[in-house]
Amino acid sequence: MRYSIYFVLISFFIFTGCASKKNTSTQKRNSVFSTEETKLILSGKEDQPMRVLLITNPTDSLILRSKSKNFVVRENDKLLQSFTNRLYQTVTDSANRGVGIAAPQVGILKNIIWIQRFDKENEPFEVYYNPTITKYSNLKQDVLEGCLSIPKIRKTTHYRSYAILLQYDDKKGQHKCEMIEAFTAVIFQHEIDHLNGILFTDHLDQETKESTNHKLE
Repeated sequence: MRYSIYFVLISFFIFTGCASKKNTSTQKRNSVFSTEETKLILSGKEDQPMRVLLITNPTDSLILRSKSKNFVVRENDKLLQSFTNRLYQTVTDSANRGVGIAAPQVGILKNIIWIQRFDKENEPFEVYYNPTITKYSNLKQDVLEGCLSIPKIRKTTHYRSYAILLQYDDKKGQHKCEMIEAFTAVIFQHEIDHLNGILFTDHLDQETKESTNHKLE
């Protein structure tokens, strides 16, 4: 009941959060993949999954802890299309299927994520370019989280927002805005964290630190 009431209370921020125009600085950023990224993308066919980086590997960890960059989305960018397809094959790979994945998890430092939309019919996977969360609801939710880059660890986080306001570019380079709720909102928060070099275990560490501080007071 409180969620349905909260939905009415927070839906207004779509009108305030989506009214602004896309930042023109984004349009000026370079969309070209680096030489190393290009080689990595072309190292396999479009229908082949890529290797998922693991936090337990020191070299992988350096990339996972790096911040990704925005880029200009061009509809006829064949290399971008190829990478987008390979990233999809990775997150849907039966060997280690996930509900979302971010480009840094396969070694590409660009702001690209695939998300399974559990809030839509047939729960489709969708790709988002240059995603950013512009507003978070004060209402939080407890969620059991795991990560393809952190094997064998699944724990509950307690401070993920119930609803978020998302802005992103679609495959045609059009800027869009959308409000996301419930578990799907958590997936977006998790994957966008990856774009900023943040892992879900960082939130667990912060929660533990805050809990300890409260006990000492």
